[in-house]
Amino acid sequence: MADSADSQDNGHGTHAINPTIIALRETLCSETTPLPVRFRALFSLKHLARRADNSTPEGSAEARAAIDSIAAAFSSPSALLKHELAYCLGQTGNHSAAAPHLRRVLENVEEDSMCRHEAAEALGALGDASSLDVLRRFRERDGEDVVVKETCEIAIDRIEWENSEQRKKEKLRQSDFASVDPAPPMPESEKSVSQLGETLMDTKLPLFLRYRAMFALRDLASPPDLPTAVPAIHALAQGFRDSSALFRHEIAFVFGQLSHPASIPALTAALSNLEEASMVRHEAAEALGSLGDEEGVEETLKRFLNDKERVVRESVIVALDMAEYEKSEEAEYALIPEVAGTA
Repeated sequence: MADSADSQDNGHGTHAINPTIIALRETLCSETTPLPVRFRALFSLKHLARRADNSTPEGSAEARAAIDSIAAAFSSPSALLKHELAYCLGQTGNHSAAAPHLRRVLENVEEDSMCRHEAAEALGALGDASSLDVLRRFRERDGEDVVVKETCEIAIDRIEWENSEQRKKEKLRQSDFASVDPAPPMPESEKSVSQLGETLMDTKLPLFLRYRAMFALRDLASPPDLPTAVPAIHALAQGFRDSSALFRHEIAFVFGQLSHPASIPALTAALSNLEEASMVRHEAAEALGSLGDEEGVEETLKRFLNDKERVVRESVIVALDMAEYEKSEEAEYALIPEVAGTA
């Protein structure tokens, strides 16, 4: 019988797994492999999971093998890596293969809150109504971490929006970003940057609506030479004043997507604030990594290589690797190893 790492039965028979997936899984799950290399392996597996043709038995088996390989690394002690695993699973668009892994992470109350929050967000990104029960359970759970509660709230709203009649009527601007976000941008309208900024900071509104303003502002800041880009960056930076660590961390994530130099002062301030939540500081570090070709960014990051918070230290290591990539000629921040015919 073939080893389970080398074959997979998806209900249509057993199919040999792409040897590249096996090699990437080994790299991702190895605690002796440098973290930046493991991240590159992760993004390669996400790419393979997304590109697989699920209409064929072979493609479905390949997608599931890539997703199972990502989930295998949840045994790692690194909260940074595990939260990134959850994010990538949510981006695969494959609910049947990814959701069981994500539910297990969310339901494990001993797991780091940053990982559990990301698992809830990923279930929201997958958009399937069958996840609503588990998300509602942890939104209402007594003693639950506020970051997890807030994420469940947003994920529930996103799934309900995804499956609503309202969604069909909304005219959304085509985004420059391929990511499945925690909330869609607000519909195309005449709303100005200042109006969106007011919605962003209105704490009386549901988080989901404020997130929609956040992603609308993001889209007004791309491409970077738009006349609305710098004003939108400044409006987004106000989000670092919000009382929610979840909200602040999402602002940093959006800045990482935009990679706009105007965000460097706000990101540097967030990373440098030792009183800030580690989930915000880590996201600020990674966002700065996407700006690694800008003057002074690498020097800023290196100041935090020995930070007291592990997740910040590890984020800086990954960010510095991203900074090297930004200065290189590489087309993708990923690792597709040569496995066939190697010695």
